[in-house]
Amino acid sequence: MDKLYVIKIGGNIIDDEKKLSSFLKSFAAIEEKKILVHGGGKLATKLAEKMGIEQKLVEGRRITDAETLKIVTMVYAGYVNKNIVAQLQRFNCNAMGLSGVDGDIILAHKRKHPVIDFGFVGDVDSINTPLLKNLLKQNLSLVVAPITHDQGGQLLNTNADTVAQEIAKALSSEFAVKLIYSFEKSGVLMDADDESTVIRSINPVYYKELRAKEKIFAGMIPKLDNAFAALKSGVDKVIIGKAEELEKLMNGTAGTTINNE
Repeated sequence: MDKLYVIKIGGNIIDDEKKLSSFLKSFAAIEEKKILVHGGGKLATKLAEKMGIEQKLVEGRRITDAETLKIVTMVYAGYVNKNIVAQLQRFNCNAMGLSGVDGDIILAHKRKHPVIDFGFVGDVDSINTPLLKNLLKQNLSLVVAPITHDQGGQLLNTNADTVAQEIAKALSSEFAVKLIYSFEKSGVLMDADDESTVIRSINPVYYKELRAKEKIFAGMIPKLDNAFAALKSGVDKVIIGKAEELEKLMNGTAGTTINNE
């Protein structure tokens, strides 16, 4: 079975030209099949502010009204996606930039919540596995923006961590998949302000214990929930860590490894 890396890039790395370039150089050097899923950094928020569109976040998730949807689509599926693809081509990595709308890659529905109206936020229903598999077989590296659709003509903004997890799960029947969440922190930290407190390995029992003792920074919990869901669905390994240490994350010498054992 061929190896496949599904790598999510996020946090402040997208806003830092130098760090992003260094990360993409490492990504381009991966010889196995690979998919990069990205968010949009702070550009969407900055653009919304310039246009006078108020941004609302609930539990770290963006409320996406109609005007915000236009901005995130322009930024994520437009500028950020194509800038990443252009940088990868510079490093001799033949990349194709896609959103969840293209080729019906990610079908989603508008999030339903008993109390909060998240606006045009999408939760994933299905992944077009045959199309992704065919594109990967042509030795293309895929760069996926987290804009999805509902097949009724409605664009939706979907969490990039979730998109990475769902793609990894969908392709785990076809490839030996490693899912890497790379961002500005060194991994899952025991102390959110101390980079030296990386927890090297977390299994379900230890995770339960850490949560009970409230040792995990709240913003990390959705990432870890996604990680365990991916492992349950056949993904080989999930690693969380610093984008600048991509090679070390891949060989298990940095970051936090999430496992089922």
